[in-house]
Amino acid sequence: MLAFNVAGLMGSVPGTDRRYEIRDARLDLPDELRLASPINGRVRLSRTSRSILADADLTTALVETCSRCLKPITTPVHVELREEALPSIDLHTGLPLDTSAEPDALRIDEHHVLDLGVPVGEAISMAEPMAPLCRPDCRGLCPICGADLNDAPLHTHTDDAVDPRLSALRDWQPAEADDRPR
Repeated sequence: MLAFNVAGLMGSVPGTDRRYEIRDARLDLPDELRLASPINGRVRLSRTSRSILADADLTTALVETCSRCLKPITTPVHVELREEALPSIDLHTGLPLDTSAEPDALRIDEHHVLDLGVPVGEAISMAEPMAPLCRPDCRGLCPICGADLNDAPLHTHTDDAVDPRLSALRDWQPAEADDRPR
């Protein structure tokens, strides 16, 4: 769980902090990402003069597909997060605070709960590799027949191996520059 009741911390003097171990947390991720393993790590919540500063160091893994050979793989992900969370209500009066000056800020809810689920999900999404690989030297798929070149390193094709749908183009030659209409 990545939600913390910070009422006690909000009532503390600036500089006070709380530390939490995160074990086996699950989270719905954006962009159709899927966790391959739970989220683990540490979160430190520190009281500032106006807010709570959340520092997180988390690890997990994502279910991915190798961008070269299309095999399913698990990609480890490490995220470091630093977010400031502002209160939405006054701790002493219980009255709502004006949030219009910083409408996009992370907010502590009316029950004094700081939920880091959305920023952690976004950080994991940003840490996802653009082109995950099953291994650094993945050879990918044969562009002609689609065979996995990791399994068949000596895989070759003759020049005659043309897709039958494209065989009419085999003998085609572009027109010379002088033959083009002007």
